[in-house]
Amino acid sequence: MLRIAVCDDEERQRGHLAALLADWLAARPGLCGRVEQFESGAALLKYRQERGGFDLYLLDIVMPGPNGIETARQLRAAGDTGLVVYVSGYEEFAVESYSVGAFFYLLKPVEREKLFDVLDGVARTLAERQRGRAVVVQTAQGPRRVLVERIRCAERVDRCVRYYCTDGTVDSQSIRVTFREAVAPLLADRSFFLCGASFVLNLRHVTGVQGRTALMDDGHAVPLPRSVVKEFERRWDEFWNKMGGGKTENNDPAAAPVCMSEGGENERKR
Repeated sequence: MLRIAVCDDEERQRGHLAALLADWLAARPGLCGRVEQFESGAALLKYRQERGGFDLYLLDIVMPGPNGIETARQLRAAGDTGLVVYVSGYEEFAVESYSVGAFFYLLKPVEREKLFDVLDGVARTLAERQRGRAVVVQTAQGPRRVLVERIRCAERVDRCVRYYCTDGTVDSQSIRVTFREAVAPLLADRSFFLCGASFVLNLRHVTGVQGRTALMDDGHAVPLPRSVVKEFERRWDEFWNKMGGGKTENNDPAAAPVCMSEGGENERKR
């Protein structure tokens, strides 16, 4: 699922962009997005700190508090790699916008077709990122690059971490940190779920949940600790229904819904 933030101090502009995003997503089978709206850079930054970042930021520039450029600078300083698209009524900030790695700069009023072209480019870029994302595992034979999407699960075995992948297993060297710290790069991906002190599952490879068992796409059944079953079911259901993975009540592929909400101060007051 694409997590998209729209930040503009004008409510009408936020609503307009959110409506265009909904139209774009509806016209792209297989894509699902969740849109959060923010009335200021400060509200966006606070939300990110508390709940995590976004894949795409649509930012106005001239806003009260930190403007769009400064907001992006703070995002980058925090290690956020989300794509930034500026939607502004001012041409003079275009050059400066690329100092924070802006993906594109659009002028208001936004043309529907132009925005859709940019969003298509965003989707392609994010897809390439996902396909190429990997972790480097230090093995007895030397460092090995393992594609994240191929990892079904990982567990602690004695003093190493064993990665069960679609093309075999990979054992790390002895670790001197906790299991959670060792697999932190995986847990940064929303598709991974920590099932206890020493086991993590990739929700992309879970085809169903049956009682206290996770059913994997390779035919294996993985027992779940009783303490995490309810949360695992919730996360798995959210991943496939809201994250655009294609799971439905009948387990038939289908496009997931577009989700929209108002972030920032307005959301917290409700």
